[in-house]
Amino acid sequence: MTDKILIIEDEQDIAELVAVHMHELGLTPDKCHTGKLGLAEALSQDYQLVILDVMLPDMSGLDICRQLREAKPLQAIMMLTSRSSETDRVLGLELGADDYMAKPFSVRELQARVRAQLRRVHSLQSIAIPTQAKAVTCIGNLTVDHQCHKVTYQDTAIDLTSTEFELLSFLGKHPDQVFSRSQLLDSVWGYHHSGYEHTVNSHINRLRNKLEKDVTQPQIIQTVWGVGYKLNSAGVH
Repeated sequence: MTDKILIIEDEQDIAELVAVHMHELGLTPDKCHTGKLGLAEALSQDYQLVILDVMLPDMSGLDICRQLREAKPLQAIMMLTSRSSETDRVLGLELGADDYMAKPFSVRELQARVRAQLRRVHSLQSIAIPTQAKAVTCIGNLTVDHQCHKVTYQDTAIDLTSTEFELLSFLGKHPDQVFSRSQLLDSVWGYHHSGYEHTVNSHINRLRNKLEKDVTQPQIIQTVWGVGYKLNSAGVH
């Protein structure tokens, strides 16, 4: 079955350009040119990826991202922002976007990022687990069920987006090992492009908000200054 992509973009030339390049990947793109129509379409239909512009005439893309994330926690969302709007990029990631692209963007990079998102979507949708892979990772009071895509901490279920789950899953498979932002982009997002470290930072912050007792002094997902991040196995006991 062909993957379906929803493009919510009010500039019709850009929406058509993105759609053409999605067709080149063998995908089926739908286009909406208003925020309200796009949100309704995203909520009523099943899309493997939603490509969402921040600046829409009738409704903020940030509000759409928030509402869509609340209704469909595992929906893959990529946001389009202006190159100068760092605040929108950070807010988008904090509200639940899995990734972002700054306009104007490279066609090849866009396609690479879409393919990376779809690989993760397919991985999450897959029921089969390779025999050599551990189906469940347990570290202290933290349990990551890779097959059911569920996380529990101290016997409490933790609701995570698909990207948050993949990030925690990766760190959980390598407890106490430090990874740079570049390594996490490569391993979790499937690419690395300079300037997209905010993607990692925002997802780390969101995980901390859901796991840590005190986000100002994280004990589980720790920063190793000048190097990167690690999952501290001593912090989940």
